[in-house]
Parts: sequence; C-alpha cells; structure tokens
Amino acid sequence: MTVGSKVKQTVASLRGCEATLRLYSLQERDKEARLIYTEAFEEISKIKTCLEERVSSIEFEEPQYKGN
Repeated sequence: MTVGSKVKQTVASLRGCEATLRLYSLQERDKEARLIYTEAFEEISKIKTCLEERVSSIEFEEPQYKGN
C-alpha cells in the first residue's frame, strides 16, 4: 500500500469518526458530554482538513497517486 493510499484511507476513517461524533453530540442530553463530543468533532475535522491538504500535495508531487 502506498503512502498516498494510506493517507486517503486515514481521511476516510476520519470522515466516519466525524460523522459518529456529530451524531453523538446531537443525541446526547447531558450538556457537558455534548460539549465534549462537539470539541472532539471539531478537532477531528481540523486533522481531516490537514490530511486532505496533504493528499492534494501528494497527488501534485506524484501524479500517479491521483484518483487512487
């Protein structure tokens, strides 16, 4: 497995984590727990954005990874 495909796989996993945390934050009744889920969602979102930028960089530097 190439670095590019590993990073893309990680981004996909983070999208799943993001969705799960968002769902938990919407369903949670306890305000403190809701805040914790929301903060975790936001942090995962930042990390995902950074990795998406890295994917773009990898694809630019190594065109053979584009679309994989």
